[in-house]
Amino acid sequence: MSAEIIKGRLEAGHWQQLYRGVYAVFTGPPGRDTWLWAAVLRAGRGAALSHQTAAELHGLIDLRSEAIYVTVPSNRRITTPGIVIRMSARIEEATQPGREPPRTTVEETVLVLAQLARTLDDACGWITRACGRRLTTEQKLRSALAMRKKMRWRIELDDVLAAAGDGIHSVLEYRYLRDVERAHGLPRSRHQVRVVIDGKVVYRDAYYEEYKLAVELDGRNAHPDEERWRDNHRDLLAGAQGAQTCRYTWRDVYVHPCETAALHAQILRRRGWTGTPKPCSAGCPVGRGWPERDATRTSA
Repeated sequence: MSAEIIKGRLEAGHWQQLYRGVYAVFTGPPGRDTWLWAAVLRAGRGAALSHQTAAELHGLIDLRSEAIYVTVPSNRRITTPGIVIRMSARIEEATQPGREPPRTTVEETVLVLAQLARTLDDACGWITRACGRRLTTEQKLRSALAMRKKMRWRIELDDVLAAAGDGIHSVLEYRYLRDVERAHGLPRSRHQVRVVIDGKVVYRDAYYEEYKLAVELDGRNAHPDEERWRDNHRDLLAGAQGAQTCRYTWRDVYVHPCETAALHAQILRRRGWTGTPKPCSAGCPVGRGWPERDATRTSA
């Protein structure tokens, strides 16, 4: 088709130019899928949507990414206003087969975003969210991780992957496992445990089945009154069945993990745990005069 014909259709308003050399052959505002396809076509052979845009398509994030991210083979150079271009020598193997518009796999998307995360917590969040939403598995992520020669926080992410495989669904849950439970020698809980309360199925963030003790972890800053009432009512119903519920917030786990561990150890002891918590550092308050203090509290 000649340049004159294209120009005529654009001037007549029958077509519209999205990027250089890419046109929408219809009138009206282009939809999101149209813009994503246009970005891939403009980027050329071997291009695939990636980073936050791939995360959007896979359901890793709930909001539309502000920019459109496209990865192209590393032997090509392209600059286009409105598209964030990244380069990779392994984009062909990282592209998910059979999906349109082309995009990186869930595993590749998670690991790329984890690599670029500002903090380890942010990197952890991509992994726990992907597994929690059942978009991938620990084993698939491990296989993808093994294919990468360089990976930031590789040792730490290996631990996060193991936790995600055991049911950890959020960064807060991982922090509770690592900084409260494991660091202070508390008994190991199970995660995302299915229980029935008043005939309804609910999932506990952490559950100590032997001691009938549940832990709910909430990083939200505010709760609607109705939601708060529902949570409290569920806790009361569980209590009527003999199970106690402890609710810890972001501040309890991030800011005061040692104090939270000391309190939780006492609750566990009240419910039959015979172990002894251990301090995580020289200044940790956990375990100081533990047997005597606990015995005094019990006798009182």
